[in-house]
Amino acid sequence: MKKFTEKLVERAKKLRIGNGLDAKTEMGPVINETQMNKILGYIEIGKKEGGKLLCGGKRLSTGKYKDGYFIEPTVFGGVTEKMTIFKEEIFGPVTALIECKDLEDAIRIANNTTYGLSASIYTKNVNNAFTAIRDTYTGLFYVNAPTIGAEVHLPFGGTNDTGNGHREAGQQVLDIFSEWKSVYVDYSGTIQKAQIDD
Repeated sequence: MKKFTEKLVERAKKLRIGNGLDAKTEMGPVINETQMNKILGYIEIGKKEGGKLLCGGKRLSTGKYKDGYFIEPTVFGGVTEKMTIFKEEIFGPVTALIECKDLEDAIRIANNTTYGLSASIYTKNVNNAFTAIRDTYTGLFYVNAPTIGAEVHLPFGGTNDTGNGHREAGQQVLDIFSEWKSVYVDYSGTIQKAQIDD
């Protein structure tokens, strides 16, 4: 865990932050001031509840960041399942690290929340991957890929308290926003018997 944490923090500190329209940018601003303040509020809650702030945690507001709602990439260590930053969806550049004993414990921890939008596992072990796919209760699951949630060709949405209860993407969206009507057309020009007639 220590080696992983060190590498994650090192990488988070090197992320290129800037205009989302610039191809070199790795992390853009958050959507608006309200969301920025909400995320900064979660960061304060994380610190108050005993999370160890390993990097980030502040708004970037000078120089090239003065005209946007930028927050430093933030990593918390020492997170427990009782903390708000573990239990709630932050939707911002905040990562909460929590230790687990093994794969089974990791899945238990991942399922110990009222949310379930997306999850991911990075592994070379195909058995671990399929165990996590089967047992993690989320609407989306990725193997060796980030949880971006941008699969517009597939039904999108989560489980439990995540989302609005619909799967608004892919072909399923047609069912959500449509009323079905069955239509039978006989173009023979003759009167047909009912289907129930002998």
